[in-house]
Amino acid sequence: MTRRWRGPGVMLGVAIAAAGCAPVTYPPMACSGAGAAPALVAELLFGRSVQGGGEVTDTQWRDFLADTVTPRFPDGLTALDGAGQWRVPASGRIESERSKVLLIVAEDTARTRQSLEQIREIYRARFAQKSVGLITAPACAAF
Repeated sequence: MTRRWRGPGVMLGVAIAAAGCAPVTYPPMACSGAGAAPALVAELLFGRSVQGGGEVTDTQWRDFLADTVTPRFPDGLTALDGAGQWRVPASGRIESERSKVLLIVAEDTARTRQSLEQIREIYRARFAQKSVGLITAPACAAF
């Protein structure tokens, strides 16, 4: 069975919307070749350092994927290891930590965007994080 993705346009900037800015709407994409269809590509950026010391362990990460991410995106995703870096606003000092990057390709729906926000909120609460990065972009996808 072929899944047809629909929608009036693709939203770019869930993270921008969460910050109080209006999201940008693009017209439907014209996808061609090999069954490609319009999709939303989301990259989530998770730091593994825990405030107060310690790190999100590999077991904790696998549990988070199993109980939080996979139920929301059972069709698949890709998890990558990363090396995060940012500037501390108060001191200007550069900090770094091990990180995880999730790459999710899904239909651009309100439910997809809500699921992405739920994942971010749960990770922040469970692992005492200040933020979880989110980058979204329209794309053509075929699987």
